[in-house]
Amino acid sequence: METRGPKVISVMSYSTRFQLNEDPVSEGGKWINGAVDGIDWHDVITRNGVAHGAVSMGDYTDPTALLTGTWGRNQTAKAKVFSKNQTEKYYQEVEIRLRSTLAPHRCTGYEVFWRCLKTQNAYVEIVRWNGPVADWTSLQKHTGAQYGVKDGDLVEATAVGNVINGYLNGVEVISATDDTYSAGNPGMGFNYGVGESNVDFGLSYYEVDSYND
Repeated sequence: METRGPKVISVMSYSTRFQLNEDPVSEGGKWINGAVDGIDWHDVITRNGVAHGAVSMGDYTDPTALLTGTWGRNQTAKAKVFSKNQTEKYYQEVEIRLRSTLAPHRCTGYEVFWRCLKTQNAYVEIVRWNGPVADWTSLQKHTGAQYGVKDGDLVEATAVGNVINGYLNGVEVISATDDTYSAGNPGMGFNYGVGESNVDFGLSYYEVDSYND
Protein backbone atom coordinates (compact mmCIF):
# COMPACT_ATOMS: atom_id res chain seq x y z
CA MET A 1 0.00 0.00 0.00
CA GLU A 2 1.31 3.45 -0.86
CA THR A 3 1.24 6.00 1.96
CA ARG A 4 0.95 9.73 1.50
CA GLY A 5 4.03 11.73 2.40
CA PRO A 6 7.68 10.56 2.71
CA LYS A 7 8.65 7.12 1.48
CA VAL A 8 9.60 5.31 4.68
CA ILE A 9 9.64 1.80 6.08
CA SER A 10 6.25 0.57 7.26
CA VAL A 11 5.98 -0.20 10.97
CA MET A 12 2.82 -2.27 10.65
CA SER A 13 0.11 -2.79 8.04
CA TYR A 14 -3.03 -4.85 7.62
CA SER A 15 -5.79 -5.45 5.09
CA THR A 16 -9.00 -7.48 5.17
CA ARG A 17 -12.12 -8.24 3.15
CA PHE A 18 -13.98 -9.53 6.23
CA GLN A 19 -14.34 -13.07 4.91
CA LEU A 20 -15.23 -14.55 8.31
CA ASN A 21 -18.68 -14.33 9.90
CA GLU A 22 -17.88 -13.16 13.44
CA ASP A 23 -19.76 -11.50 16.30
CA PRO A 24 -17.69 -9.65 17.34
CA VAL A 25 -14.98 -9.29 14.70
CA SER A 26 -11.68 -10.88 15.71
CA GLU A 27 -9.87 -12.33 12.67
CA GLY A 28 -7.65 -14.41 14.91
CA GLY A 29 -7.27 -11.87 17.69
CA LYS A 30 -6.40 -8.93 15.44
CA TRP A 31 -9.34 -6.78 16.64
CA ILE A 32 -10.67 -5.61 20.00
CA ASN A 33 -14.24 -4.37 20.38
CA GLY A 34 -16.33 -1.68 22.03
CA ALA A 35 -18.45 -3.89 24.30
CA VAL A 36 -16.14 -6.83 24.93
CA ASP A 37 -13.09 -4.66 25.65
CA GLY A 38 -14.49 -1.16 26.22
CA ILE A 39 -17.73 -2.16 28.02
CA ASP A 40 -19.56 1.14 27.40
CA TRP A 41 -19.64 0.94 23.60
CA HIS A 42 -20.82 -1.73 21.15
CA ASP A 43 -19.13 -4.38 19.04
CA VAL A 44 -18.51 -4.67 15.30
CA ILE A 45 -19.95 -7.70 13.47
CA THR A 46 -18.74 -9.20 10.19
CA ARG A 47 -21.13 -11.11 7.97
CA ASN A 48 -21.19 -11.93 4.24
CA GLY A 49 -18.08 -9.87 3.58
CA VAL A 50 -19.28 -6.72 5.36
CA ALA A 51 -18.31 -5.21 8.71
CA HIS A 52 -21.16 -3.35 10.41
CA GLY A 53 -22.16 -2.26 13.88
CA ALA A 54 -24.20 -4.25 16.36
CA VAL A 55 -27.62 -2.91 17.36
CA SER A 56 -26.76 -0.06 19.71
CA MET A 57 -28.50 1.65 22.60
CA GLY A 58 -27.29 4.68 24.52
CA ASP A 59 -25.95 8.00 23.27
CA TYR A 60 -22.53 7.94 21.56
CA THR A 61 -22.00 4.23 22.22
CA ASP A 62 -20.74 3.73 18.66
CA PRO A 63 -19.91 0.15 17.66
CA THR A 64 -16.11 0.27 17.52
CA ALA A 65 -13.26 -2.10 16.69
CA LEU A 66 -9.53 -1.39 16.88
CA LEU A 67 -6.63 -3.39 15.55
CA THR A 68 -4.21 -4.88 18.06
CA GLY A 69 -0.43 -4.54 17.99
CA THR A 70 2.04 -1.67 17.97
CA TRP A 71 1.49 0.81 15.18
CA GLY A 72 3.50 3.69 13.83
CA ARG A 73 2.53 7.24 14.74
CA ASN A 74 1.63 8.20 11.18
CA GLN A 75 -1.30 6.18 9.89
CA THR A 76 -3.20 5.86 6.61
CA ALA A 77 -6.41 3.82 6.46
CA LYS A 78 -8.67 3.16 3.47
CA ALA A 79 -12.03 1.40 3.33
CA LYS A 80 -14.73 0.58 0.80
CA VAL A 81 -18.26 1.66 1.73
CA PHE A 82 -21.21 -0.73 1.82
CA SER A 83 -24.54 1.11 1.80
CA LYS A 84 -28.14 0.23 0.93
CA ASN A 85 -31.54 1.64 1.87
CA GLN A 86 -30.13 5.10 2.60
CA THR A 87 -32.47 7.16 4.74
CA GLU A 88 -32.82 10.59 6.34
CA LYS A 89 -34.35 8.92 9.39
CA TYR A 90 -31.05 7.74 10.86
CA TYR A 91 -27.52 9.09 10.94
CA GLN A 92 -25.81 6.17 9.25
CA GLU A 93 -22.07 6.80 9.46
CA VAL A 94 -18.97 4.86 8.44
CA GLU A 95 -16.03 5.75 10.64
CA ILE A 96 -12.26 5.34 10.39
CA ARG A 97 -10.35 5.43 13.67
CA LEU A 98 -6.72 6.59 13.98
CA ARG A 99 -4.31 6.75 16.96
CA SER A 100 -7.01 5.22 19.14
CA THR A 101 -7.13 3.21 22.36
CA LEU A 102 -9.89 1.11 23.90
CA ALA A 103 -10.07 -0.11 27.50
CA PRO A 104 -12.87 -0.58 30.06
CA HIS A 105 -14.87 2.68 30.18
CA ARG A 106 -12.29 4.52 28.08
CA CYS A 107 -12.05 5.19 24.33
CA THR A 108 -9.61 7.77 22.91
CA GLY A 109 -8.27 8.81 19.53
CA TYR A 110 -9.28 10.45 16.28
CA GLU A 111 -12.27 9.53 14.15
CA VAL A 112 -13.01 10.60 10.56
CA PHE A 113 -16.50 9.74 9.39
CA TRP A 114 -18.93 10.17 6.49
CA ARG A 115 -22.72 9.98 6.47
CA CYS A 116 -24.18 7.35 4.13
CA LEU A 117 -26.45 9.76 2.30
CA LYS A 118 -26.29 11.81 -0.91
CA THR A 119 -28.47 14.80 -0.02
CA GLN A 120 -27.73 18.25 1.42
CA ASN A 121 -27.99 16.67 4.89
CA ALA A 122 -24.90 14.55 4.28
CA TYR A 123 -21.61 15.44 6.01
CA VAL A 124 -18.03 14.53 6.81
CA GLU A 125 -16.50 15.22 10.22
CA ILE A 126 -13.33 14.77 12.26
CA VAL A 127 -13.71 14.33 16.01
CA ARG A 128 -11.46 13.56 18.97
CA TRP A 129 -12.63 10.98 21.50
CA ASN A 130 -11.53 12.05 24.99
CA GLY A 131 -12.05 8.89 27.06
CA PRO A 132 -15.43 8.43 28.78
CA VAL A 133 -18.52 7.54 26.77
CA ALA A 134 -20.16 10.62 25.18
CA ASP A 135 -17.03 12.74 25.77
CA TRP A 136 -15.84 13.89 22.35
CA THR A 137 -14.75 17.08 20.61
CA SER A 138 -15.56 18.07 17.03
CA LEU A 139 -12.45 19.33 15.23
CA GLN A 140 -13.96 20.04 11.80
CA LYS A 141 -17.21 19.36 9.93
CA HIS A 142 -18.51 19.99 6.41
CA THR A 143 -22.12 19.52 5.32
CA GLY A 144 -23.52 18.92 1.84
CA ALA A 145 -24.32 16.21 -0.67
CA GLN A 146 -20.74 16.18 -1.97
CA TYR A 147 -19.50 14.96 1.42
CA GLY A 148 -21.83 11.98 1.78
CA VAL A 149 -21.00 8.48 0.59
CA LYS A 150 -22.75 5.76 -1.39
CA ASP A 151 -22.17 2.06 -1.94
CA GLY A 152 -18.75 1.38 -3.46
CA ASP A 153 -17.14 4.70 -2.50
CA LEU A 154 -13.58 4.67 -1.16
CA VAL A 155 -13.00 6.58 2.07
CA GLU A 156 -9.56 7.33 3.47
CA ALA A 157 -8.19 8.96 6.61
CA THR A 158 -4.65 9.93 7.53
CA ALA A 159 -2.88 11.17 10.65
CA VAL A 160 0.56 12.57 9.88
CA GLY A 161 2.21 14.68 12.55
CA ASN A 162 -0.56 16.80 14.05
CA VAL A 163 -2.70 16.89 10.88
CA ILE A 164 -5.71 14.63 10.35
CA ASN A 165 -7.15 14.44 6.83
CA GLY A 166 -10.16 12.75 5.26
CA TYR A 167 -10.55 11.76 1.59
CA LEU A 168 -13.41 10.58 -0.59
CA ASN A 169 -12.54 8.64 -3.75
CA GLY A 170 -9.00 10.01 -3.62
CA VAL A 171 -9.94 13.67 -3.12
CA GLU A 172 -9.25 15.47 0.16
CA VAL A 173 -12.53 16.70 1.65
CA ILE A 174 -11.64 17.64 5.23
CA SER A 175 -8.63 18.49 7.40
CA ALA A 176 -8.00 19.36 11.04
CA THR A 177 -5.02 19.99 13.30
CA ASP A 178 -4.75 18.62 16.84
CA ASP A 179 -1.84 17.81 19.17
CA THR A 180 -3.62 15.62 21.72
CA TYR A 181 -2.70 12.12 20.49
CA SER A 182 0.63 11.17 18.93
CA ALA A 183 0.22 7.38 19.12
CA GLY A 184 -2.44 4.68 19.21
CA ASN A 185 -4.08 2.12 16.98
CA PRO A 186 -6.21 2.33 13.83
CA GLY A 187 -9.66 0.84 13.51
CA MET A 188 -13.23 1.38 12.39
CA GLY A 189 -16.65 2.21 13.74
CA PHE A 190 -20.27 2.91 12.93
CA ASN A 191 -22.78 5.33 14.39
CA TYR A 192 -25.06 4.43 17.29
CA GLY A 193 -28.85 4.70 17.39
CA VAL A 194 -29.73 3.53 13.88
CA GLY A 195 -32.28 0.89 14.86
CA GLU A 196 -32.34 -2.24 12.74
CA SER A 197 -30.74 -0.35 9.85
CA ASN A 198 -27.34 -1.24 11.38
CA VAL A 199 -27.04 -3.95 8.69
CA ASP A 200 -27.66 -1.45 5.87
CA PHE A 201 -24.27 0.27 6.07
CA GLY A 202 -20.73 -0.83 6.74
CA LEU A 203 -17.36 -1.54 5.16
CA SER A 204 -16.54 -4.31 2.68
CA TYR A 205 -12.77 -3.74 2.65
CA TYR A 206 -10.29 -2.16 5.06
CA GLU A 207 -6.55 -1.54 4.80
CA VAL A 208 -4.10 0.45 6.90
CA ASP A 209 -0.40 1.22 6.92
CA SER A 210 1.71 3.08 9.46
CA TYR A 211 5.19 4.50 9.89
CA ASN A 212 7.20 6.67 12.27
CA ASP A 213 8.99 9.93 11.42
